[in-house]
Amino acid sequence: MKLIAGILLLVVSAYAVTAQTDQAISIQTQKNELVYTVDKDQKVNQVYLGERLGNNAELFNAKGMQHEMYIPFGTSDLFESAIRTTHNDGNPSIELKFVSSEAKKLDEYITETIIRMKDPQYPFEVNMHFKAYAREDVIEQWTEISHQEKLPITLAIFASSMLHFDAKSYWLTQFHADWAKEMRMEESQLTSGIKVIDSKLGTRADVYQTPFFMLALNKPADENTGEVLAGTLAWTGNFKFSFELDNNNSLRVISGINPYASEYKLAPGKIFTTPTFVFTYSNSGKETTSQNLQKWARKYALLDGDKPRMTLLNNWETTFFDFNEQKLTGMIADTKKLGVDLFLLDDGWFANKYPRNNDKSSLGDWEPNKTKLPNGVGILVKEAEKQGVKFGIWIEPEMVNPKSELYEKHPDWIIKLPNRPENYSRNQLVLDLPNPKVQDFVFGVLDNLMTENPGIAYMKWDCNRPMTSSYSPYLKDNQSAIYIEYTQAWYKILDRVRAKYPHLPIMLCSGGGGRIDYRGLSYFTEFWASDNTDPLERVFIQWGYSYYMPAIATCNHITSWGKQSIKFRTDVAMMGKMGYDIQIAHLNDKELKFSQDAVVNYKRISDVVWYGNMFRLVSPYEGNRAVAMYVNYAKSKAILFSYNLNSRFREAFNTVKLRGLDESKKYKIEEINLFPDTKSKFPFQGKTFSGDYLMKVGLSVSGSEALTSSVFEITEM
Repeated sequence: MKLIAGILLLVVSAYAVTAQTDQAISIQTQKNELVYTVDKDQKVNQVYLGERLGNNAELFNAKGMQHEMYIPFGTSDLFESAIRTTHNDGNPSIELKFVSSEAKKLDEYITETIIRMKDPQYPFEVNMHFKAYAREDVIEQWTEISHQEKLPITLAIFASSMLHFDAKSYWLTQFHADWAKEMRMEESQLTSGIKVIDSKLGTRADVYQTPFFMLALNKPADENTGEVLAGTLAWTGNFKFSFELDNNNSLRVISGINPYASEYKLAPGKIFTTPTFVFTYSNSGKETTSQNLQKWARKYALLDGDKPRMTLLNNWETTFFDFNEQKLTGMIADTKKLGVDLFLLDDGWFANKYPRNNDKSSLGDWEPNKTKLPNGVGILVKEAEKQGVKFGIWIEPEMVNPKSELYEKHPDWIIKLPNRPENYSRNQLVLDLPNPKVQDFVFGVLDNLMTENPGIAYMKWDCNRPMTSSYSPYLKDNQSAIYIEYTQAWYKILDRVRAKYPHLPIMLCSGGGGRIDYRGLSYFTEFWASDNTDPLERVFIQWGYSYYMPAIATCNHITSWGKQSIKFRTDVAMMGKMGYDIQIAHLNDKELKFSQDAVVNYKRISDVVWYGNMFRLVSPYEGNRAVAMYVNYAKSKAILFSYNLNSRFREAFNTVKLRGLDESKKYKIEEINLFPDTKSKFPFQGKTFSGDYLMKVGLSVSGSEALTSSVFEITEM
């Protein structure tokens, strides 16, 4: 062990520390630090969270913030607790005393710290885990709970994290939602009492609230100023964030699975592991936290986050359920004509006894419909290969329609209440995923398609309804575990998928963005942000996601939603993972030529958008336009997107100062994605400026006309 200023710094190598007082447990990243100490009563207290300290020994002299790390229910604390259970003898309280801690280097840049605690009177243990990612300034925190009592205990509260803050004031940014209205950003000041952001929806857990928040200390933070913590829970089920401001103006933030209707029976010797709470801190505004999370997600959270993505043409908004083999063959030819990489066949291709001609039947019967596809899916795979493009297909394997053969054969496989009428949403019910037989079936939907058609190169996995009338026939007398067991069963299925198909691109969809979190995305290459593809609405939706999700993961499609020009629709979709869901045959010659050129442009610039640092220059929440740019790490290339929204008559927009460039370099500015036979109206087109000028003086990148857009390619000379 190495002593520095009398304090154990647990950031270098793996070793254990046993119980003693006046010791610090420091979780450090390159710029930030979270510090705990053990007091004379062997309680672990959070004493610091913020910018990395030069000498954290001084924390002992200041005697500043002292808040118990993971406050249990039932003793002296008067506010919200992080954990609650009742022991075998009926005692409803827990005390947690420090036992030991250790840190181990997982690689050059990642350190895991474990703080072990136990109840001095009962064989009940809690281990707190912290994984610090030095370069990304991101920390993951989770909890392991176990006991050795004679009988099972029931966990009533089981948080992943409890963080404490002492500031003058607190400003919370949350992202509320509904179908086609995802990621609506809203900021408010926290007042005394409790503010809760949670979900109780089971499958589509993110429909009304999303599992993301930003907390600004002392004053509202903006992009480049202010102290801010950005956090999210890596869990694809019910979640809960509570923000409680106490009588001393101290704030405790508790994050984890929503314990609502989810009391969990834990057997002796078993370990309950909570999902991870992921967070990052910045004293220089929201831009830094979002860049930290985007970099971290690409490297550690998103499947193949460092690999290229395919552009695609989807048939859904063109055909809906009305298609046949001939029509799809024509669309595969259009895929090649447009220049994108893949054709995606959406809903409606399956079932025979009850053909899938609308959303009222067929889910569960995953065989090709013989009327629409007399030669099966395989003929479409071969046609795509013939055209030199790839083929993908849509599935919704967790769901069933009452009008289906699966429902008739296996009524015991369905989540529904006994002795109550069935409750439908989108004419469907949810399969009982905790049942291992159902897990085999759901895995088989994808596996059978891939086995029979190994040329399938892409999947879209949908989930179109939340859980209601939630009762699992399989769980029988353990119904309070249904929400947790369902989510864990989904992960088990996806573990099997990835064991057999480790790099198959799969889009995560849930009636739009109803299921977006880092744990789910560890199995998926991208996600469908919203069924609302109106580009005006999408500016706001994509803006909200950008605070947490990298552009490479955010699927943006050009569709017929909205009345804006195809240029505006395309420019908005380029700010992410671009695709098309449009009738190519309905484009006129200039629109087709523009779209073909846009695909070429996108493939040239996509590396910068996918992997670069994002800078939000002008927010659509603060005016009638939005401006954002992406800069590669070498600062040799940047892409700037400028969108005029519903601008007023003759409204003039100010010059925009760029960010993220090298002030000593020279950059050429070129407007791209111009419509055929048009030229740029910007006077700086084709001219060269220093990074210093662009960042201190800036450019006028907006015209005056509403619902217009410009894309600029900025290249080091």
